[in-house]
Amino acid sequence: MSNKVIIIGAGTTSPLRARKPGYGTMRLTGENFWGEPKDRDGAIALLRRAAALGVNFFDTADFYGPGITNKLLADALYPYSDDLIIATKVGAKRGADKSWLPYGKPDELRKSVENNLKELKMEQLPLVHFGKAANSPGDYEDGLGTMVDLQKEGKILHLGLSNASVDQFNTAIRMVNIASVENMYSYMQRVTDPGSPYGFQGGEILPLCEEHQVPFIPFFSLQTSLPTGQNKMEELAAVKGVSVAQLNIAWLLHQSEWILPIPGTTSIHHLEENIKAADISLSKEELDFLG
Repeated sequence: MSNKVIIIGAGTTSPLRARKPGYGTMRLTGENFWGEPKDRDGAIALLRRAAALGVNFFDTADFYGPGITNKLLADALYPYSDDLIIATKVGAKRGADKSWLPYGKPDELRKSVENNLKELKMEQLPLVHFGKAANSPGDYEDGLGTMVDLQKEGKILHLGLSNASVDQFNTAIRMVNIASVENMYSYMQRVTDPGSPYGFQGGEILPLCEEHQVPFIPFFSLQTSLPTGQNKMEELAAVKGVSVAQLNIAWLLHQSEWILPIPGTTSIHHLEENIKAADISLSKEELDFLG
């Protein structure tokens, strides 16, 4: 496996080859991830530009918008190329007040999968990440069992996890062939903060993914809200003549061959920069400097 390609569902009859980095669509929605983008034509142009530049992994969800990013992907890229991978997720929904709510009961998961299929104009979803909010009712194993049933019915090709704890990962790996895990992880935020509104972070999960050879997909990978250490990023980025965002992506790619970054942006210029980050090489000394 090269630093620019990762295999999702290795060992199965239908593995997927994702090129690094992928693209996360969440930011293409309106303010507070709600409603249509201000420039819908621009969003479609960005998605088409990403595909033209070789991006073949797009992350979405039916609760982005809600329903916005799925429809943007379909309008921009349908009919899909044979190597295109659209990864969606289930386990949450948006309330009328724009809140984020759990949606993880068996019947709810089925509705969400059907909704994703309809919005994306697909007969089978290539990859679905199953996640449940901390206050979600029901049992994790029951929800995961529903996802396994949907996979057996042919509505899902590969099944992954989102916002998974160590215990949930260990439970899931005993029940099904987990294709990937999507958790929050970045240079600045690696270990779970119990008070975080974003769920479980990847520092605890990444070693398990490596052990089981499961691709790890970090979201909010360009998160740089904590001040400590950011000056090092800025300093090294200036020396190397790259942007801080590019250096963040390069840092991720150097942490593990099993990492698939999915940085999101609404700017074609930044999209092009993010893709070029896969070509940035970091020496041991530079990685030690970043800490």
